[in-house]
Amino acid sequence: MSNEKIKHLEFIQDVITRMNKNSFQLKGWMITIVSALLALFASNNNEAYIWIAIGPTIIFGLLDAYYVQQERKFRGLYNDVAEITPKNERMVIKDFEMPIYKYKCGKYCYFSVLTSITIAGIYIPVVVGLIITGLIA
Repeated sequence: MSNEKIKHLEFIQDVITRMNKNSFQLKGWMITIVSALLALFASNNNEAYIWIAIGPTIIFGLLDAYYVQQERKFRGLYNDVAEITPKNERMVIKDFEMPIYKYKCGKYCYFSVLTSITIAGIYIPVVVGLIITGLIA
C-alpha cells in the first residue's frame, strides 16, 4: 500500500472519529437537558417542563442521525479506498478525494439511519417515556 493511500485513509479515519465524537456528545447533551428539565419538574411540579423536554430530544435525535449518516458515508469511502469492498461493488476513488455524495442509497440514506437502533433505539424510548410521564403528571 502506498504512502499516499495510507495518508488518505488516515484523513478519512479522522473524519469518522470526529463524526462519532459528535454523535456521542449529542447523546450526552440530550440526557443532560432532559435530566435538567425533569429536575425542574420535580422541584416545581410544573408539567410544562416535561413537554418542553420532548422538543430538544427530537432535535438532538435528528441532528444525531445526520452525524451517523455522515459517519456511514465516510466508512463506505474508507472501505472503497482500502479496497475492502468487493471489486464489483467498489467505487473508483482518486487519491485524497472524498466524494461522499456518491454514497446515497441503502444504509447511507438518512431515513435508514433515523430508523436504526443507534438512533431510534435511544431517542424514541426517551420521547415515549416523557409522553407517558407528562400524561401521568
